[in-house]
Amino acid sequence: MIFVSFLSSFSKPLTMALSNSSWRLLQPSFFLMGIPGLEESQHWIAMPLSVLYLFAVMGNVTIIFIIWTDPSLHQPMYLFLAMLSGIDLVLASSTAPKTLAVLLVHAHEIGYTVCLTQMFFIHAFSSMESGVLVAMALDRYVAICHPLHHSTILHPGIIGRIGMAVLVRGLLLLLPFPILLRRLIFCQATVIGHAYCEHMAVVKLACSETTVNRAYGLAVALLVVGLDVVAIGISYAFILQTVLKVPGGEARLKAFSTCGSHICVILIFYVPGIFSFLTHRFGHHVPHHVHVLLATLYLLVPPALNPLVYGVKTQQIRQRVLRVFSLKGWI
Repeated sequence: MIFVSFLSSFSKPLTMALSNSSWRLLQPSFFLMGIPGLEESQHWIAMPLSVLYLFAVMGNVTIIFIIWTDPSLHQPMYLFLAMLSGIDLVLASSTAPKTLAVLLVHAHEIGYTVCLTQMFFIHAFSSMESGVLVAMALDRYVAICHPLHHSTILHPGIIGRIGMAVLVRGLLLLLPFPILLRRLIFCQATVIGHAYCEHMAVVKLACSETTVNRAYGLAVALLVVGLDVVAIGISYAFILQTVLKVPGGEARLKAFSTCGSHICVILIFYVPGIFSFLTHRFGHHVPHHVHVLLATLYLLVPPALNPLVYGVKTQQIRQRVLRVFSLKGWI
């Protein structure tokens, strides 16, 4: 009787484990809800999101094309801008198509591997964008604080290495996300209360231990954003110190104006991102649909606005854009 009792007590967790494995094998997909609580309005919400995605694609493709085809723009500032536009294209395209499919045609299902892949691309390229913003701050620091050595310090070889470092950092830091998620067991309904596969939203669905996933996700967020914001802050502290030593208000204004576009892009990227992160982690009284809308806009607004900011505030980009469209007879 004791032996039978032992077998029955041992077989129960084994059976549960097998059923969990079988469940995961037979149903390797998630269900994206879209924007919970606003189901009746999702078609209307999709319209501005579609416009943002269209602006993101057209604007960033235009920026890359202009910089690629104009040798006079093969300078550090514009090469970093081309990197930023390429990252924004991937970031927006990793999010918008599936989000719009969920909102417009109710294509809620997403495969397990596809979900992890989307999540990896979103978080990895967000990290890369943050890294490029640091590189652009470095460029502004060298251009203003060491103008005579700008071309020798930031020569094409260094720019290529910086770009590669940003790429490798994003890939290496975020590669553990899908790897750690693959070890989790999902034995409950796999309904994600988002319009795309967001890391913490997927982690919360697991019924196995998720402490490592949560700790690593928080550590990466604090490491990337914390170090990058500090690096940008230090760069601009030195820039401010140098500019204030310049005699004449007009000269100071001209020096500050060269940083205007970059500061706008920094604010567009970090402010919504930090706000979305804090409300998701600690804003328990904020309605869930507000979380989802903020997280979705965070991934679409910067890619849509960055080309407009640089197109409006940077004379060289603006002139090239007008020349391209005038040659095509569009204006």
